[in-house]
Amino acid sequence: MKAHKLSKLTVEEYIQYEIQTGQKYEYHDGIIYALAGGSLEHALLIGNIYSELRNGLRKKGSNCKPITNDAKLYIEKENKYVYPDTMVICGEIEKTGETKDAVSNPTLIVEVLSKSTSEYDRGDKFYFYRQIPTLQEYVLIDQSRYVVEVFFKKGKNDLWRISRYEGLDQMINLQSLGIEISMKELYFDIKIENANS
Repeated sequence: MKAHKLSKLTVEEYIQYEIQTGQKYEYHDGIIYALAGGSLEHALLIGNIYSELRNGLRKKGSNCKPITNDAKLYIEKENKYVYPDTMVICGEIEKTGETKDAVSNPTLIVEVLSKSTSEYDRGDKFYFYRQIPTLQEYVLIDQSRYVVEVFFKKGKNDLWRISRYEGLDQMINLQSLGIEISMKELYFDIKIENANS
């Protein structure tokens, strides 16, 4: 999704503007950015990862809950509100910030990469996410190739380990949740031209 700079607003004005326009915006310490719609493949991948996370966590009897991209994430240290493609929160959901619709304590965040957002998702956005004390795992799903990258850190350690999964025969290990997800199920109904796997 592409962000477009609009104008400087207070948090209250930002929340009201979203309500009035019926559109999602990221809020970056006074500046808001409109989020453009994604591709069909983007939407399918978000649905697939949400479904796989939900099924895996339910089978395990986990208290962790996946949340769709309709929920705002508040990053207190950066004074930002963003919309991850999918989040997982373990335990109680902490609502914070100046809106009751924003959460602040994800254990895992998922972003589906596109040509327009890949650099942002890998760079600045990942930096913002790393300011969240509860975050342990960050998952990047490529929609142009059968490739998933998982960044994981244990405890309060700042060292992020990277695992890369290529090809539909792989199983993605999500260490923070203690579950695995099949690449074949993740990419169900996704047709990728010129994919080598």
